[in-house]
Amino acid sequence: MGWIAWNHGARRWGAALLAGLGVGLVGCSGGDPVAQRPLNLKQGVPVGAVLALSGNANVYGQDQRVGLQLALAHLNQGGGIGGTPLRLAIEDSGSDDPGANNAMTLQINRGMLAVIGPTLSQQAFAADPIAQRRGMPVVAPSNTATGIPQIGHFISRVSAQSSVIAPLSIAKALRLQPSIRRAAVFYAQDDAYSTAETTIFQKALNAKGLKPVTVQRTQLADNDFQNQISATLALKPDLIVLSLQAVDGGNLVRQLRELGYRGTIVVGNGMNTPNIYPICQKYCDGLLIAQAYSPELNTPANRAFVSAFAANQVRSGRGPTIPPQLTAQAYTALQVVGEALQRLNAQRPLNTLTVAQARRALMDAILAGTYQTPLGDIHFTPDGEVVQNNFFVAQVRMNPDGRSGRFALLP
Repeated sequence: MGWIAWNHGARRWGAALLAGLGVGLVGCSGGDPVAQRPLNLKQGVPVGAVLALSGNANVYGQDQRVGLQLALAHLNQGGGIGGTPLRLAIEDSGSDDPGANNAMTLQINRGMLAVIGPTLSQQAFAADPIAQRRGMPVVAPSNTATGIPQIGHFISRVSAQSSVIAPLSIAKALRLQPSIRRAAVFYAQDDAYSTAETTIFQKALNAKGLKPVTVQRTQLADNDFQNQISATLALKPDLIVLSLQAVDGGNLVRQLRELGYRGTIVVGNGMNTPNIYPICQKYCDGLLIAQAYSPELNTPANRAFVSAFAANQVRSGRGPTIPPQLTAQAYTALQVVGEALQRLNAQRPLNTLTVAQARRALMDAILAGTYQTPLGDIHFTPDGEVVQNNFFVAQVRMNPDGRSGRFALLP
């Protein structure tokens, strides 16, 4: 797979404390000794990742880690960066803002040239300004909230923003069921992604003449939704739209069905993972979701990715061989960084640059490139927003066991 380091738990927090102290000293000295030192490639070309591998968002981080491992293997099997292997250091951010801040600071202080992550938009709004201030290129693999790339020049993303994707599922629901007249909305009010996406969903509903009959606010840690569901079902909605994460969203779907709701359910990008299947189980069946990735996209890059994912799953005995969107996006993020490093090294050998020079030049190379990825052909706007042409709407089809299924593309 190539060289991977992963740290978590007490080690992460202890190192983060030292890193935080180091940042304070750097500020007092008026310079950044990490950034000014010559780039050391003896252990490989250093790239970092900040993933939610623990906490309530760990279901996303686990999918992303697989994608990074596959991309690392592909890049290094192709010769790495001018013959030097790419070295990937993965840091567990947990699922909260302080964890992301500490993990981002650690990766910057270690001399990484770029960071993939963090996993959640909420974490990105906290941690990305740290990277921006210190000139660290960030490629977000799963941050869809409005405003992420606008944090600054060094921030970009391969995850298309919710305003592009979310309305597609509303339009598809209405095509499948033109009789829909009454919509209800749920969202997690303590999550940046959820609050941003629900605004987009509600605008899309209003544009279709479906002003929500109720908007229910929840919390990420909620697991009992009976009061909100009872109040909602009394209004007799025939469409319910959810902007939630995988765990709370899966629980809400299950409880909606158990309490008798039989109408259409549209879910947002936070539930775009097979990890919802064990949570809502048979009740996941029929969920509609817009997606930025399809394993059925027939391009050389995606066929190679799907094949590599399936082989990896068989070797590891992990089960499903169809790659989820978060794995594809994480793969794409590291692919983008790797290919940008290859172009940069051909123009300005990395071993002649300081860390700061390499980071600045890498950010310019990332933004200037065009990439053939599992998501399709992508490139970036000058402010780091991904430009992507292929989007899809899928419906969950659960298997008879009630614990596994697939996202089936709709025509």
